[in-house]
Amino acid sequence: MPHDWLTIDELARQLGRDKREIQKLVNRGRIPGRKIGGDWQFHPTEITHWLEQEMRDYTDRELAVVEDAYQSTEADAEVPVESLLSPDTVEVPLQSRTKRSVLESMVEVAGRTWQIWEPATVLNAVREREDVFSTAFDHGVAIPHPRNALPDSLGESLIAFGRTLSGIPFGGANGRLSDLFFLVLCRDSRTHLRVLARLGRLIQTPEFLDKLRESDDSGATYELICEFDRKLAGS
Repeated sequence: MPHDWLTIDELARQLGRDKREIQKLVNRGRIPGRKIGGDWQFHPTEITHWLEQEMRDYTDRELAVVEDAYQSTEADAEVPVESLLSPDTVEVPLQSRTKRSVLESMVEVAGRTWQIWEPATVLNAVREREDVFSTAFDHGVAIPHPRNALPDSLGESLIAFGRTLSGIPFGGANGRLSDLFFLVLCRDSRTHLRVLARLGRLIQTPEFLDKLRESDDSGATYELICEFDRKLAGS
């Protein structure tokens, strides 16, 4: 058995959930896995992709469990969004009017950190992820990111944020337009999942999205995101 496969006990610990609950979900085909030598085994990459989709419907409490379970091995950051966001990686307003231009502009904004070693590779990975399934959420938010971690293309994990002047088609349900974009670029899957969980919690925080839309410059928007992120860290 390859070293990177997980047993059901390891998966339960990694997800921070009871083994019996995991067993039920596996038996019902709700979690991707396969039997090897009579025992269930799970590939970390498949689990990451599965969990990404599951988290879209998680409550704040469920997202907090994921966030705690996936303590980052790369950056033991107490506040994952604030630690990976910087004033230079916030662009308000973002001068883009199409999905393609949003992705291009967001990668350019993230590149201000000089931590993107291979911009073309990163942009292609983000586009390919969108081709598989749109990262647009409800409420006009989208969280574009590569399907897999990019340790060879990034110096450090980072987040960029942009708000367009008006909503644009980004693949949201029922044709919902998107105007708030968090680009997530991580060197490892644990950091990636932890950041997605925290962003999911932020999106659910009352007034957060309204205040993002009211903020009319990059500096104020950066401070606003950090303020709400600190409140979650202290809750």
